[in-house]
Formats: sequence, structure tokens, C-alpha cells
Amino acid sequence: MTETLLAPLDAAHDAFAALFHPSSVAVIGASDNPNKVGGRPIHYMRAFGYMGEILPVNPARDVIQGLPAYAGVADLVACGKTPEAAIVAVSGDATLEQVRLCAEAGVKAAVIMASGFAETGAKGRERQQELVRVANAGGMRLVGPNAQGTANFAAGAVLNFSTMFMEVAPQDGPIAIISQSGAASVMPYALLRQAGHGVRYLVATGNDADLDACAIAAAVAADPDVRLLLVYLETISNPDALARAAAIARARGASIVAIKAGNSARGAQAAASHTGALVGNDAAIDAFLVAHGIWRAGDIGELLRAVPLYLQDHAPGAGRTVVMSHSGAVGVMAADLAERHGLPLAALRDDTLRALGAILPEFGTANNPLDMTAALLGKGDMFPRVLEALGADPAADMVMVGIPVAGPGYDVEALARDAAAFSAGHRKPLVASAPQQSVREVFVRHGVPTFVTEADAVAALAQYAAHRERMARVTRVTRVMASSAVPAALPLAGNGLQDEARSLALLAEAGVPTVPHRLCGSASEAGAAFEALRASSAGAAVVVKGCAASVPHKSEHGLVHLRLTTRVESEAAARACLDTLRKLEVREPRIVVAQMVKGRHEFALGVSVDPMFGPLVMIGEGGTLLELRKDIVTLLAPFTVDDVRAACARLRVAPLFTGYRDVPALDLDALASAAVALGNWALRHRHAVRSVDINPLMLMAAGEGVIAVDAVVQLQDAKTQEAETP
Repeated sequence: MTETLLAPLDAAHDAFAALFHPSSVAVIGASDNPNKVGGRPIHYMRAFGYMGEILPVNPARDVIQGLPAYAGVADLVACGKTPEAAIVAVSGDATLEQVRLCAEAGVKAAVIMASGFAETGAKGRERQQELVRVANAGGMRLVGPNAQGTANFAAGAVLNFSTMFMEVAPQDGPIAIISQSGAASVMPYALLRQAGHGVRYLVATGNDADLDACAIAAAVAADPDVRLLLVYLETISNPDALARAAAIARARGASIVAIKAGNSARGAQAAASHTGALVGNDAAIDAFLVAHGIWRAGDIGELLRAVPLYLQDHAPGAGRTVVMSHSGAVGVMAADLAERHGLPLAALRDDTLRALGAILPEFGTANNPLDMTAALLGKGDMFPRVLEALGADPAADMVMVGIPVAGPGYDVEALARDAAAFSAGHRKPLVASAPQQSVREVFVRHGVPTFVTEADAVAALAQYAAHRERMARVTRVTRVMASSAVPAALPLAGNGLQDEARSLALLAEAGVPTVPHRLCGSASEAGAAFEALRASSAGAAVVVKGCAASVPHKSEHGLVHLRLTTRVESEAAARACLDTLRKLEVREPRIVVAQMVKGRHEFALGVSVDPMFGPLVMIGEGGTLLELRKDIVTLLAPFTVDDVRAACARLRVAPLFTGYRDVPALDLDALASAAVALGNWALRHRHAVRSVDINPLMLMAAGEGVIAVDAVVQLQDAKTQEAETP
């Protein structure tokens, strides 16, 4: 255990030290059989080099696996042996008493392997809470219950009962696996070990009742030898700790890749029955992970596919990739895959193309993708010369080499050696794809990240480049916002849905441009508003709308009258709206008269305040088909204009921001500024605001701005605001 890892990240740092580098470990429920839950940790610690003292506890035996056994925790204390850590491997019914005894004895941390707690329902959750209360009252912290356990293979401290370590021997390395699930911890472990990668930490926390996966990730992230954290979560119960883990890792160039499971309806049900998880809003989770530079993997394959690139740690630059192969088909398929993943192919400089033209045969392709043709078979110096030409081109950030076939006559050893030398010399990511295992083995032996198919290779490059760019952006944003503390939460008057006039007023206060409008209580007032708006807008038409908080969907009730160009029309529309509102039993019917605004495109802005993560701002294509198209992105406040730009680039309508056919470029700067203003306002009033819906937000041509023409704001009741405001 390094001094950095032992630094006081929080009040639990002593517990982390006890778990990962304990001077002594008591195994309560110890077994002489290494194939039983109470026997495996003893076997592992003896086999994997643990140098501390192992203290088996079992009243039925005097010797366990060749070690003196003790009848109980009290006997340990009587002998002057207070364990630093404990494994509690007894039944659920007996667990509470053993936890009490350990806490009273001064044990710093315990792994609780028994099940039958929160994962079984309300009564089990109560038992689990009592377990934590008793432990914490004595100054002890818990991993679990329902936990497979912890392991630090560098120290041989394996407080873990998985059978996997019987089958796949551990090896120290720069990777940590932190999981709420036992199986989801050992599956990537097995695959990593089969690929030759070492793993230092493996932790399966179970129900996360006390020291959860997020807090343990923060402790492990401080180890300077760990380059990559792989995390599996079914709930993010401690977002502050996970954010701290990401910040610690990011500060020293380490990466976190996480699976957050349970995002489907069936998956959420399974998670609840598995670990007692309360699954949060998936869009909020996505936005939270993006905001902290954590890559979200969709499955175990994606969790692991870019591992060699993370460990190699070459800068991907802007991700501009050169694809090269001695098969034209591989080059074409790889180019298609790159476009599908949003991975840009490098536009090589003219002098690079001339150099390549002099190296490749006349029937080759000196472009990107590069087709070296079967001439590679007879020209041993062609491959390194091509690589050297690419290395001199600053536009070539990364390289993918496809080797669809290599048999007699192909010097695979030389190809692999040259590829490795290029990547190491130029510090540029290079990957290879080869369906033949014998070819892959040679490239892997030379340290080249190698994949079975070009699809896997391109996907790994795309993930690595996008993740590194995300981490860099988060670092830049963190520096920009370093001097800006999160503002104190401020209340807002009101409760529930606000009518359109109040909603627009709140948005104007936030700094979001709103349509010029007047609130009226009669037809004559509407006529006067029409005259005033026409005068100030050079004769533009107006809109008359019913205004009542209890009727947020106005169009369904005929409460929206468009393109009115005379006072008579406006007053008639006002009378119709007022009559309809009275029929809908609105107590104080009013109307809004607003300038008719036509934008280049309709967008939508929205806010949803997640109880755990805070305000989320949604940006997307607006109009009546918003929910059908679902072309939206979500950001966690606070964020910057650059964050909005990066997010909007993921929208399907993103080409409109730069102009499309005869449609001029849209004002992305104004959209970004409005989104930032809305996010900052929601953050200031995070306990007061429940939701905001701006649709449509009229987006004008570049330089002409945005205007919110309709909005609904929903506020919390005063008691809730007061209760949630610190």
C-alpha cells in the first residue's frame, strides 16, 4: 500500500488501509476446507504471499489449514491479538453478533459475506441498517453484506471467496476492478488475465450498505500504479465519492470505464432483487458520467476492448486515423466503420502522399485508407517506410493496421516489430487486426494492441480517442470553474405548475431570451397589447393564448390563435380564450398576447432536477414531435458553452448548425448561452425547481439569437424547498 493510497481522502481512510494492506485478518467462520466460503480466503492469503497474520476463528477446531484457531473474537482479544480487518463468513442470523464483537474489539474494517439483507426486501433492509449502525458505533466500517469481498493482489490480502482465483491465478498489474456484483468482478478479471494483463485490486461490494463501490473506487484511484479502473454499478449511491474517484484518477492521467446496469425496465427489476439497488434516472446517470470524464460501457466487451490502449497511454490527438492494409476490402470496411463510430480519417498532407506514392507499387493506393497490396509479401522494407512517412505527418494521430491473411512468405515478426517501434517512437496509438491467432500472438508479444476484426480495432480506437478528449474537456472545465463555488440554494415563490406568463418571467430572470408579450385580463387589454406589440415590431403578427397554470397544454383546448394582424382579430381571439378558460373552471382566466416569432428551426430546452445528481438540462429538436423523435442530449449543471457545443454535435440535426443546402447556419452560440444560463439558474434554485419545459425555442440564423416563445415551469412546494435547502 502506497502512502498516496493511505492519504486521508475521507474519514474512512483507515478502513481502506485495513482492507487492502492489513497487518492481521480474522476469518470468522473459518473452514479447514479451502473450497468453502470460510476456507478460501485463508487458502488465498497463504498461497498469494500475504505477509500479515491470519487468525482463523471457529469454536469447533483448534487448527485450521495449519494455523492456530480461536474459539471467538473474545479469545483473540484475550491473547492480545486485535485484528485490523475481519472476514465475517457466518450465516446471516449470526452476523450481527459477530459484527458487534468485532467493533467492540477495535477491528477497523470487516467484509460481510452473508446474504439475506436488503436484497430480500424491507425487513432485510432493516437488518442491514442495524448491522451498519452497530459497526459504525464502534468505529468499524463494513463492505457488504452480500459481498464477495476485497483483494489486493500486490499485498496478497485476499479477503474474497471467489472460486475464480482457484482457476485463474492472480498477477499484480495496473488495473483495478470495483464492482457491486461478484460475477461482474471476476468475469473481466478472467478475460484480462487470459489476455496477459495483471490486476492489482478486485473488489465486489454486494449491497453497498456502508463502504460502497464509489467510495472504494476513490481510495483505489489514488494508487499511482493503477492506470485503469473498471467499475460495475447497479446504482450510484454515492455520486460525490465517484466524482472524487474520477477527479483523482484524471489528475494523474488514469481512466475510469464503468458499466451502469439496470437501465432497462427488466434490468431495473433484476437490479432491485439482486442488490437492493434503487435505480436512478438513466439520462441523469449518463450526464453525470460524462460530466466527470467517465466512459460508460454498454457491456463487458466494451468495458475491456480498449484496455491495451489505456495501458499503452499514447496521446490520441484529435483522433484522426490512418487505416492501412494489404487488402483493399479491409481498408474500405474499416473506413465505413470509422464513419459509423464518428472516428475521423486523417487527411494526409501532400508531401506525405508524395512520399507514400514513391514507396507503394503503382497499383497501390497512396491515400487513406492505404492499400499496400500483396506487394507487402516481397518488399520487406515497404511497411516500415510507410510507417515512417505517416509518423512525420502531424495529421496522422492514430494508425490501424489490418492483416487479413499472413502465411508463408510474410515476415510477421518484422511487421510486429516495426509496428511496435513506430508506436513507441512516435508515441502514437497503433492497433492491428488479424483473424489468425498465430499472427495476433506475435503482435501482442511485441506490445501492439491487437484485435480479431477490424470492427473491434476501430471501435477500440474510437472509444479511446473519445474518452481521452472527454477527460481533457472535463479538466479544462474544472479549471475554468475552479474559482466558482456551487451557489447557495435560493427559494422561489410559488408551487406546482406556473402559468405561461410567470414561466416566461422566470426564464427572463434566468437570462434566457423570451418573446415580447403582454399579460391581459380582458379583450380590451388584449387589443391594447396588440397595438403596443405591433408598434414595437414593425407590424409583425401576434399570437393570443389562454394563460392558466391548470391548462398547460393549450393547443388541445383551442387556446392558441396564430398570425393575428388586426386589433379586431386579437380581441375576438381573447374573448374566445377567456370563454374557454371559464368553461374549464379556471378561477382567474387571463390571456397572453405575444409577438409572432418565426425562427429558422424549432428547438427545445428543458430542466429536470434529479434528487441525487441535481439539475439536468435537456437540449434537442423541438416542436410537436419532440417525444417521438427523441433527438436530445442532456448535460449536468454546471457546464460551459463548450460543453453545449460538444453535446449538440451528437444531435442528428447537428449539420444544421453549420448550414444545410439553402438553410443558413443556425446560431449555436446563442443556443449554448441560453442553455448555460438555464442550467446556472436551475442550480441556484435547485431545491425550488422541479422541471422546466421550453418548447419551442426559436433558433435564428447565426448571429441572430434565440427566443423562447412558450414555456412551463414547475416548482416545488414551499415546505419541500425549505426542507431541502441547507
